[in-house]
Amino acid sequence: MKPMLLTEVLETPIGEEWMYETKYDGFRCMLVWDEQPMLISRNGNNLNHLFPEILDFCKSIFNKIKKYLPLTFDGELVYLTNNFNSDFSQVQKRGRMQNKQVIATHAKAFPCHYIAFDLLSYRGESLTNKYLKTRKQQLSKLFTTLKLPATVNYEDQCPLQVITSVEHSESLWQAIKIYNGEGMVAKKETSKWIGDTRSTHWLKIKNWRYVTVIVTKYDHGNGYFQGSIYQQGELVEVVIFKHGMSEEERKTLIAFFQSNGQRNNETWELEPSICLDIACIDFDGSKCREPRFHAFRLEMLPEDCHWQHMQRQLYPIPDSVQITHPDKPVWPEIGITKDGYLHYLQMISPYLLPFLRNRPLTLIRFPHGVPGESFYQKSSPEKIPEFVSTGWMDDIHYLVCNNLEALLWLGNQLALELHIPFQTLQTERPTEIVFDLDPPSVEQFSLAVTGALDLKGIIDYFKLQSFVKTSGGKGIQLYIPLPENAFTYEEVRVFTEFVCRFLCEQKPELYTIERLKKNRHQKLYLDYVQHAEGKTIIAPYSTRGNEKGLVATPLHWEEVNEHLTPDLFTIPAVLERMKKVSNPFKNFRQVGESQDFQSALERLKEQ
Repeated sequence: MKPMLLTEVLETPIGEEWMYETKYDGFRCMLVWDEQPMLISRNGNNLNHLFPEILDFCKSIFNKIKKYLPLTFDGELVYLTNNFNSDFSQVQKRGRMQNKQVIATHAKAFPCHYIAFDLLSYRGESLTNKYLKTRKQQLSKLFTTLKLPATVNYEDQCPLQVITSVEHSESLWQAIKIYNGEGMVAKKETSKWIGDTRSTHWLKIKNWRYVTVIVTKYDHGNGYFQGSIYQQGELVEVVIFKHGMSEEERKTLIAFFQSNGQRNNETWELEPSICLDIACIDFDGSKCREPRFHAFRLEMLPEDCHWQHMQRQLYPIPDSVQITHPDKPVWPEIGITKDGYLHYLQMISPYLLPFLRNRPLTLIRFPHGVPGESFYQKSSPEKIPEFVSTGWMDDIHYLVCNNLEALLWLGNQLALELHIPFQTLQTERPTEIVFDLDPPSVEQFSLAVTGALDLKGIIDYFKLQSFVKTSGGKGIQLYIPLPENAFTYEEVRVFTEFVCRFLCEQKPELYTIERLKKNRHQKLYLDYVQHAEGKTIIAPYSTRGNEKGLVATPLHWEEVNEHLTPDLFTIPAVLERMKKVSNPFKNFRQVGESQDFQSALERLKEQ
């Protein structure tokens, strides 16, 4: 079977006969499941070896699903960065891998999802001749029966998910724009599934981004132009294009090359002089994807076509968020402006927002950047945008950050530190334990490394899973996620106090629980008192108000060694790290829900 294909349109069709869904950027794929599941690409290739995480999950639910087999799903293999966007470069990277161990490592670090959007056969009976609406209802019912996710959720580790269709396009399109999705699909409810056909009953509307580049080369042999930008003072090619121009525009540009450029065989080169806009759907790290000429930008100066400008064009600030003074220096020592901070928040939001959701925020704002005057803010101002939530806790009306728009709004106010309590607005009990390991100074950071490893040894003994992050300052923080609303602060305190006192007894020359700094005698302070109702901790991936622009960065345990220093985790370094290193906290909540803390408390009573 070859898939039914989409027809691209510029305008969203409106009417009761249409349904709408997010378009994800990945590998179009059939999941054909008889005795064994098979992932079949649009070209008919078997992809099973490339996506072991999908196959392993399918095998794990075989006993639940076997009575519905044979089944055929139509869908997309994706690497979700949020609920509306998939990072194609990660899926593409997987598609090029050949070594089984390399694939397995990537699958663990960057697990993909299979998003089903159609059901083509059920219990061996073909559904292709039935209306799409009927097939969708059957698909949704099957996923509900199997207790599989009934909607797309990037935080859910379940690799099989089903897409949600909506009747009205406006709010979906707005979310796709805010979260930088590839686009939207409109499908007629009465459409039947016709393989290997580009149908006008299935339409795609792309979320085009417009990037301004300097046109630098023309290849007479193939008719392509090259576009470049400045990065650290050097011209870097970011696009080759030829489509989208009228014949007159094309002839004008070629004539300009011939009269002002230099010829080298088939290629003409031009000094930076002409700027133009390219429409694209994304940037894969080296080139714009699906580029088309959009318009000349003769008013633009070539020197204004630089990396930071392109990043902002690729990741525009939502229209709903008003930004003031984007060029204001915030971390001048590392050259980061307010706009650079907002870009960091956009990129890190998939990792950061799960820890802010439904938690009252204590902010530290730096109105003039770092270093400079700062102040704490707990209470919500009277006037806030409709996309910002609030909540009451301990008679204080707090701000709550539940979405990207709210996060950028806080960023515009230069809230550089985001501190959160150990519980949500909906929970009266802690959802995690956090140990704060505080060395006397950053020069003694190695003491925090030693302490974290010693602490992990004890937590491992109690068969609990722990997570670790830098504080973004001079220390390290160790987390134990807990099931929601299961244990009181008093029960948790029994455990934290025992662990810290035990460590101090074992190595009194290294560790202390002394609150007064003057009495700590250059030892590592193990803070368990701070883990209490009403207290807060810096959120994972929050920046800190120090001059180096350090980030409270989650780590893999193997990174906690003698080479670890806080200076490794500046804002630019964390942005680069995201592309190469998986999020160490990605399954934090899932681990918490299965954590057997009760057994740890019972073992403690036996000590």
